[in-house]
Amino acid sequence: MTARTGHRNDKFSGIGTSVSSIIAFFLRASATAALFLAAAASAQEMEPRAFSPAPIGTNFALAGLSHLSGGVAIDPSLPITNVQANINIYSLGYARTFGLLGRSASVGILVPYDRAGMSGNVGDVGKVANRTGMGDLVTRFAMILIGGPALTPEEFQQRTPTTTFGVNLKVVTPTGQYDSTHLINIGQNRWAFKPEVGLSQPIGNWFTDGIAGVWLYTDNTNFFGGQTRSQDPIWTFQLDGGYEFRPGLWLSANGTYYTGGNTTVNGVRNQDRLQSTRYGLTFSVPLGTGWSTKFNWSKSLTTRIGGSFEEFSFALQYFWFDR
Repeated sequence: MTARTGHRNDKFSGIGTSVSSIIAFFLRASATAALFLAAAASAQEMEPRAFSPAPIGTNFALAGLSHLSGGVAIDPSLPITNVQANINIYSLGYARTFGLLGRSASVGILVPYDRAGMSGNVGDVGKVANRTGMGDLVTRFAMILIGGPALTPEEFQQRTPTTTFGVNLKVVTPTGQYDSTHLINIGQNRWAFKPEVGLSQPIGNWFTDGIAGVWLYTDNTNFFGGQTRSQDPIWTFQLDGGYEFRPGLWLSANGTYYTGGNTTVNGVRNQDRLQSTRYGLTFSVPLGTGWSTKFNWSKSLTTRIGGSFEEFSFALQYFWFDR
């Protein structure tokens, strides 16, 4: 957590960026709305400090921008080559912390708007597709089960950071722009759920996180001309390590691994099992009372099938307490 012994009189400087799980949720979850690569993009999310608690009765408003660019690895049996994508995702969100059964919990909502372009060769013919519109609505519930009692801002300021263990549930609702005559869409026309567990360990000003989760999908029953497309679960794993220079000002190195996600269309199973690793950096900066910002950079290390993206993200957040 951002509140450390020796900084307890600085009540407001770090709280906005201390709830990095909420900021990162907005930044990363918006990527799940991007094209038909949603499964791969969402699995690549990085959320350092995602299981750090926060004082109850805190409200967060956020605006974010993510830019993803790079190649897309396709099933080699398909006659599609040299696939490149550029995606800009603009996000607005709101989150609130509260007490539940004596523990710290939060709920958030995100509305993404996407501008995306993709190019590639179908046989010897070059093709280009551009899409612009609202993405799928994302909601998130989180709760700290160990090490995160429900505390007021005043009580929270006096706490000593300790090991925390918690759970998350993200839900992607099929509200985004979708047209079954297009193979490439912004919305996904299906529900997606991601339960997660995570452990966060402070070591003085250092911290480390470990997170494991799985994406679960309902069928898209109107896929590309009325077909039914289903997808296996995608398993995700993340490790983070970082250093906090002062409340709210910290730097983290991040790594993720994901696997799974074979798709089936009208009962025919595709050879498109996803498997990828990514690495990146996250930098959080307090700007003053109530304001904070966060920068994130990440890049694919290995990719079997899916998006081999480089991503740059920026978020501006404002927080306030209940009166």
